[in-house]
Amino acid sequence: MQPILWQPLLQLDDYVVDTLMGDLIGHDRQPSAFVVYLFLWRATHGAKAATAQVALVDIAERTGLSKRSVQSALTRLVRRKLISVARERITAVPVYTVLRPWRSGI
Repeated sequence: MQPILWQPLLQLDDYVVDTLMGDLIGHDRQPSAFVVYLFLWRATHGAKAATAQVALVDIAERTGLSKRSVQSALTRLVRRKLISVARERITAVPVYTVLRPWRSGI
């Protein structure tokens, strides 16, 4: 019998599933944006980190999306103020911060 290994659970704000999922997938017709948001949430809040530095190609590979779909999703998420993106220079790997605008001050 294999021992049961403990794995931490990914905790999401209720808003992410109850409201944001339907908004991004149904209203905006951007399921890729929701997938990328969840991926970045896991890389930040799920890892108890303020930011995550991830290359576009890595997001694409880890989510199963095309690079173009990831680019489009990131553009949508920035426009919706759900993430912020910082780069030291134009060719640097971006640093993402996952925002939670439904919580004031976070």
